Amino acid sequence: MTILSAENVPAFMASGDTVIIDARGGADSYQRYLKGHLENAFFADLDTDLSEVPQNAVTGGRHPLPAIDKFAELLGKWGVTPTSKLLVYDDKNGAMASARLWWMVKSIGHQDVSLISGGLSAIIAAGLPITTEPVPLITDYTPYPCSDWQMPMAKMDEVSVTASDPQGLVIDVRENYRYNGESEPIDLVAGHIPGAINIPFTENLDQQGHFKMGVELAELYKEYLVNKEPDRIIIHCGSGVTACHTLAALEEAGITGAKLYVGSWSEWSRNDRPIATVG
Repeated sequence: MTILSAENVPAFMASGDTVIIDARGGADSYQRYLKGHLENAFFADLDTDLSEVPQNAVTGGRHPLPAIDKFAELLGKWGVTPTSKLLVYDDKNGAMASARLWWMVKSIGHQDVSLISGGLSAIIAAGLPITTEPVPLITDYTPYPCSDWQMPMAKMDEVSVTASDPQGLVIDVRENYRYNGESEPIDLVAGHIPGAINIPFTENLDQQGHFKMGVELAELYKEYLVNKEPDRIIIHCGSGVTACHTLAALEEAGITGAKLYVGSWSEWSRNDRPIATVG
């Protein structure tokens, strides 16, 4: 199950060994976690746990993947084993760090991981137990057994080729104004990869900030994916984080195999690559 409603969390947890991870990004991420999180939820920091600290964004973008052995150790410190069921969420409607964590867990070969739709706000609305007490890491742990990232990824040259291939598709999930080149609040240059189309990740959400149903998501992407094989679809964002939200939405819609461009716009725009704008 890719997406889980907050109302179904208690039943999910009662069905077996469950590990809960609260994943957040930003300089104050841990302080926000301490102000309130789901009971028994470990903390994951987007910048230090789910990314390698970049030397620069030219190679790998602003959120390059960490070494897989480092991630395997962290999973062990959370008590994750191959038989664990993982629940992940964040305080951004599941659109930020938890989507990245979902993708990373899938990519080490662990299939039993679900995103809580609507994130922390939905958890609170559902009346689930909230605490301010941090959950300590396990000291006597065994790293999760894994050897390499398994989910499909694309590098810069493949993105360039795919964006100009009629049988390929590159989807930019950033906000319209960033794609259009009107302004760029984070990276150095505004605009988009020539040939990429724009489907903001917010299109995956309903008016309450929850994931749309699988049938709705399938309908949303149907027109764009005509005659497109999943392994010819590449998803990117600013730095390989919110792109994972769309990858989760595609999986919920029954579409698997699309690739993540981890470096995303933060890498592309720093490498003297062509840049397109709208208007």
